[in-house]
Amino acid sequence: MNSKIRIMERRDKDVVIDMMRVFYASPAVLSNGSDEIFEADVENCIGDSPFLEGFVIEDNGEILGYSMIAKSFSTEFGKPCIWIEDIYIKDKYRGLGLGGEMLQFITKKYNNCIFRLEVEEENEGAIGVYEKNGFSVLPYMEMKK
Repeated sequence: MNSKIRIMERRDKDVVIDMMRVFYASPAVLSNGSDEIFEADVENCIGDSPFLEGFVIEDNGEILGYSMIAKSFSTEFGKPCIWIEDIYIKDKYRGLGLGGEMLQFITKKYNNCIFRLEVEEENEGAIGVYEKNGFSVLPYMEMKK
């Protein structure tokens, strides 16, 4: 496999939204999302939003997965914070190191930042990838309004 990661483009929209539907319907995510939200997310990734950026990983023109990151600042750590909002690899390409490749790409691109992500406790495969790439558990309860 000769995969490469690149910035999400308008031509990727339908494929990414299809992957988002699968991802958000899975046990890996607590909310189901909606086409309206997926559409807005992708538009922000491919538009000029300073807050959201999207990437795809592909091989010979076939998109194998995607990731979206949100940018903020962590006063707790005193530096910019990159939230890895979505990281998804199509089922048939899991276990090939592509999730780790995506994480390495993001952490290299934003090398002076703190990185955060959420993962379901039951998602042992993803937890293994994250730990292998230097992530550790923060014992926080997250709240929302």
